[in-house]
Amino acid sequence: MELNNKDIVIAAWRSFAQHDAERIAEFFSDDAEWVAPAGNATAMALNVPSHMVGRQAIARFIADDFPRLFTRDVDIDFRGLYADGHRVIVEETMTATLANGNSYVNDYCFVFELRDGLIRRVREYMDTARGHHMVFGEQVSAG
Repeated sequence: MELNNKDIVIAAWRSFAQHDAERIAEFFSDDAEWVAPAGNATAMALNVPSHMVGRQAIARFIADDFPRLFTRDVDIDFRGLYADGHRVIVEETMTATLANGNSYVNDYCFVFELRDGLIRRVREYMDTARGHHMVFGEQVSAG
């Protein structure tokens, strides 16, 4: 039975939690891209790019880099999962304990674009100011 795009994204998300780079890579095309806002707190704290290219780079980030910052109690509360053609949109709230001991709670929206049963592109959106405050303790002015 062939999975639809929504099922593929759900299965990929489950694999992310296992931190197995080889298994994660299987969900992405060779030329896959993951694009997050430039200068986001996660990329800055881990000294990694906010625009990753290639299935191996993406899998390595999820399996190896992500757990260095979000060290324990990682939980995803899915708020919505929508599919239309080759796009799947995921709305979620992520909570975790950071490496510095701070609590992390932030809302995200991911737009997955699939091609031939593989994830080709992910666009990630989040509250970057909130993320900076939790990761670095910086107060952000509303101006």
